[in-house]
Amino acid sequence: MNTSKKAMAAFCAAVLMSTMLTGCGGGKKNDSAKGGAKDAGGDIVIGAHFELTGNVANYGKSTYNGVQMAVDEINAKGGVLGRKIKLVQGDNKSEPAEAGNIATKLITKDKAVVLIGPATSGCVAAASPIATSHKVPIMAPVATAPMITLEKDGKVKPFIFRACFIDPFQGKVMATFADKSLHIKNIAIFFDSSSDYSKGLSDVFAQTMEKAGGKIVAKEAFLAKDVDFKSALTKIKATNPEAIFVPAYYEEVSKIIKQAREVGLTCPILGSDGWDSPKLAEIAGKEALNNTYFCNAYSAQDKDPNVQNFIKAYKAKFNAEPDNFSIHGYDGALVVIEAIKRAGSTDGTKIADEIAKMKDFQVATGKFTVDKDHNPVSGGIIIELKNGVQTFKEKINL
Repeated sequence: MNTSKKAMAAFCAAVLMSTMLTGCGGGKKNDSAKGGAKDAGGDIVIGAHFELTGNVANYGKSTYNGVQMAVDEINAKGGVLGRKIKLVQGDNKSEPAEAGNIATKLITKDKAVVLIGPATSGCVAAASPIATSHKVPIMAPVATAPMITLEKDGKVKPFIFRACFIDPFQGKVMATFADKSLHIKNIAIFFDSSSDYSKGLSDVFAQTMEKAGGKIVAKEAFLAKDVDFKSALTKIKATNPEAIFVPAYYEEVSKIIKQAREVGLTCPILGSDGWDSPKLAEIAGKEALNNTYFCNAYSAQDKDPNVQNFIKAYKAKFNAEPDNFSIHGYDGALVVIEAIKRAGSTDGTKIADEIAKMKDFQVATGKFTVDKDHNPVSGGIIIELKNGVQTFKEKINL
């Protein structure tokens, strides 16, 4: 046999062997292919889709820290389904327009089988159609707008979930607090007209106050990234409100509170969980925050051992105080990982089914149960700010 014939024979043998090996090892397909990204084994990829830069980067970073801590804890115990979890980060720059691009990248390029985040409702709404089309679940740890889990006709979105309470609940809690605890009847609303979060909260708050016999004496609007609010605040002051409700994010709220005090508004100022940031006191000033209150799902003063254990571990890991965003990021990640475990699979449809069935699963904030609209069942905590320090005021269950 000459050299060329020997080479040809070797080549044919190699091809035959390759074909045989492929036939033996490639017959079984992983069912995760039905759920978006194909699973080739190895690490299970979870996409961490957050606002890591931009207007609300503080929220995104804090929520991401909670997610990272949960993943690190699970990996230290061996992971899930005998595999480690790989957390792949994506920054939507606090822009809904970018959120869709990041969702596409995490799912199609990084092969994420679940997305945790974004933090804000607008960015979740932008990412949802992409994730749904690939049958990849989204766990939104802190997005509170009702529409993110529901279609316009009220049908639940099968792949979208959240780990926090919703805007109507916050609006009702704060209106109940204003009526029952502060005995306020005449109140002004100052909201962000560029934010679904802020608009939804202000509407529910107004409806609840009016049903309780209260009156909205003024309703003024601003836009995200505005810095001068004195003109609108002066108009509000002229109506002589007993309180002002400002359902918005800390960056604008801190400036609003500071300027409200500067124009002579000394009445209580009420708000929502978007206030929860150390930056609030840094920008507004500690004294300006006296006589202010906001709704949250978490308080560091909660004596529950699960909460205190979380706080201790978070401080040890990040050398920082956790907040509402970090604890819900942590909870959301635990729920997602537990769903993967219960599904016994990385198939997105199976994971979503397990999240939807979750009941009384222990997380840091309590027992996690999902309702028919993919919201957790929870209560609301009123936080009072005293010289810039968050203080537990009361808990309200509606």
